[in-house]
Amino acid sequence: MATTKKIFFCFMVVIFTVLLGCCSATVYKVGDSDGWTTKDDVYYDWAKGKEFHVGDSLVFEYDPNLNDVTQVSGALEYQFCDFSSPQTVYNTGHDVVTFTEPGFHYFISSNHAQCLSGQKLDVLVVHDPSRPVPPPPPSKIYPFGKMYKVGDSKGWGGVYDSDFYNKWSEEKTFQVGDSLFFENSHEVNDVLEISGHLEFISCDPTSPVAVHKTGHDLVRLTKPGVHYFISSKTSHCYAGLKLRVVVGPLIKDVTFPDFTKKMELAHMDSLNRWLRSFGAQPRN
Repeated sequence: MATTKKIFFCFMVVIFTVLLGCCSATVYKVGDSDGWTTKDDVYYDWAKGKEFHVGDSLVFEYDPNLNDVTQVSGALEYQFCDFSSPQTVYNTGHDVVTFTEPGFHYFISSNHAQCLSGQKLDVLVVHDPSRPVPPPPPSKIYPFGKMYKVGDSKGWGGVYDSDFYNKWSEEKTFQVGDSLFFENSHEVNDVLEISGHLEFISCDPTSPVAVHKTGHDLVRLTKPGVHYFISSKTSHCYAGLKLRVVVGPLIKDVTFPDFTKKMELAHMDSLNRWLRSFGAQPRN
């Protein structure tokens, strides 16, 4: 009996070890022994041949007095070493970045000269089918805010003016929960949501976050920050068919203290003291 239990225990240990090995994430030190520094094409060669998965982590080691790690949102920001609109900035000298979603991730140094010299890294992250799919983040229920018809009566594509949609957006205050309604009754056009400022300026449609092309598209604004929308037709985009929207955080309801009840209790207490003053007085 004891031998059977021992065999079963050993079997379970082996199974657990195998499962742990196939499902565990990998931690990569960027640049290996060189760390995060300035070297021509070293990070391209370093990442080449590696397969990065959701759950894996990158460790950036460097001198924080001389450097940082700036994560940018788009391929053009990465290519031109533009750090003016960073997604995240790390500057501890020992930064651990864990991938929570698939897709391209771009890292550069905010030292422009060093970035141009090769201190930048782009990583493609995929799901590993041998690992369990990570649970989705807790769902957030946003209240239904205002709905804005983009361009009002002109719609999306009704005007080709370099400043029309810019002025339309600047005159409004957007917050999380609001929606944008893109309607195009003039011609078939689409709406590309993109992530980078340089992609917006250059009308680059190659890396969209989302594509809407029904002609009656409702886009919910679920994250604070800057949101960019362009037409996939470069000529239309250059003519002014693009929109930049700044979304503020969700404004929570402010609960004010209820002074009414406190005032009622104070008045009641005063009234009771006044009534007690008419009670029986001691006789002489």
